[in-house]
Parts: sequence; structure tokens; C-alpha cells
Amino acid sequence: MPVLWPGVTERAGGRCGQPECRVRNRQSNDRSEWARREAQMAERGDETLVHTLKKVAAVLKQSEIPFALGGSFAVYAHGGHSSDHDVDFLIRGEDVDRALAELDTAGFRTERPPEDWLVKVFDGDRMVDLIHRPIETPVTEETFSDTVVRPVDAIHMPVLSATQLMVHKLLSFSQHYCDFARGLPLARSLREQIDWERVRKETQHSPYAEAFLVLLDRLDVVPYGGPPGGKEAP
Repeated sequence: MPVLWPGVTERAGGRCGQPECRVRNRQSNDRSEWARREAQMAERGDETLVHTLKKVAAVLKQSEIPFALGGSFAVYAHGGHSSDHDVDFLIRGEDVDRALAELDTAGFRTERPPEDWLVKVFDGDRMVDLIHRPIETPVTEETFSDTVVRPVDAIHMPVLSATQLMVHKLLSFSQHYCDFARGLPLARSLREQIDWERVRKETQHSPYAEAFLVLLDRLDVVPYGGPPGGKEAP
């Protein structure tokens, strides 16, 4: 069945452009798209991580703790591809203690690692990161405003925007870690959902991010366009 635009398909005998058809088709597409991603994750053995993700999200929702899904499963939720297989939730720093207490009560094992920007919870041997200061920036209400509600299996939850996922990925590159292969699947699969001008502005202080954006141009993924300051690309 040909896709006319996201959520609208062409039926035999004509096009369905009515609002109720668009909603019905979009819901069907969401279910089939997540089913496809579930099958892919099952092949990699990630289905148990999806179950853990849902359990953590359910506890956070029931406890009314604001959160957003990040990391590779946020990429999957947007319909993209990632070379990582991790479960990351973003929460505010002031909610860390309460989140750990609620998850501990729900049967999760909790841990405060030496790193001061996240805490961890474990469901058996499956680990979930609760991040309150990604890329050296505290999670705030503004962070949660830059989300999209997506279905993750049977649970709808706020998911970090594709643009912010790309920003976080680029600002994770440094002289100690600069694996561009980790960012290419995200950039390629979600390029039409990413505000690349905003990405350039928010990462302009990073030479590693600039190098990655130049690489995307050379690979014909997205045009570079140059940094906001007007400096010529190398």
C-alpha cells in the first residue's frame, strides 16, 4: 500500500484524506513500525531490554517523576537505527533520590557510581542509566519540552527529539572518545527529523562536532553549510 505522506496511505479506488483515516492509518503505521523494530531488537537479543525499559518507565510514570527516553531506544522510537544498545532515561537532579527510592521499592537494584552525572538501576543483569546531567548540562523543564510522545511497545512516553539526540551524540565526542561510526546510523536514519541548523549552533564550540558535520557533507548525508560564525569549512 503506497505511502502518500507519514500516516496517510493510498487505498484501492482512491485516496483517504479524511481526518479519521489519517488518524487510523497513523496509529496502524505506529504499531507496525514498532513491531518491525521489536523484531530487529529480538534478533539482537534486545527484547529483554525493552521489557526492562517499560518497567522503569511505568514506575516513573506512576510516581509522577518527569522523564524522557534517550539513547539508542529513543532513536528506535523515532524510527531510526543505532549501533548502541542501551537504556537511558533523563530525569532532573532534584528527582534522583525519589526515583531511586521508588525503583528500589519496585524491586530494582540501585547504584550511585563515581560519575556524578548519572545513577544506575538494575533489573537482574540489565542496566538502565538515569541521567540528570548529560553533556555537562543539567536536565530541566526545558529539556522535557524538547520531546515527542512516541509509542514504545505498549507504553506511550516522552522521547528526546531527534535534534537533541544528535546534539548529545556530537557533544559526547572528545579527545578521549571520538568514534564517528557511533553517530553515523543516527544521522543517516533520522536526518529528515533533525534541525541541522540548530545542531550546528548548539555544537559550534566543539571541533569534533564540526569535523563530524563536515564528514556528513562529504558522505552526501546532509550539506555542511558552515558554522554559524561564517568560518570556512576545512
